[in-house]
Amino acid sequence: MEGFSKYEVARILGARALQIAMNAPLLIKISQEDLETVKFDALKIAEIEFESGVLPISVKRPFPKRKDERLKRVKEQSVSEEKIEKRNADEEEEIAKEGEIMGLVNPEEE
Repeated sequence: MEGFSKYEVARILGARALQIAMNAPLLIKISQEDLETVKFDALKIAEIEFESGVLPISVKRPFPKRKDERLKRVKEQSVSEEKIEKRNADEEEEIAKEGEIMGLVNPEEE
């Protein structure tokens, strides 16, 4: 729910709950027991889908200078430890090649 205002969340949940109420297929697998605990409430099912991140949604926000911003859910990227270590090693090599060794200067040497 990060990145969306409470009004956007309400609009998203309301639209998805309406779709579910009109017999749209569920985007997440929910057991029969879980459906019974939420009493087959379309709004509760929409909340579960929204919190799990399976809803393919984007929000269009108009701005004053005729600019638009589209918000999409950010997908997390997983980077392996090996890639991080390799990237750090490459950066250290580049710094060693291009960088100068900064030493302490005595006032007499200036």
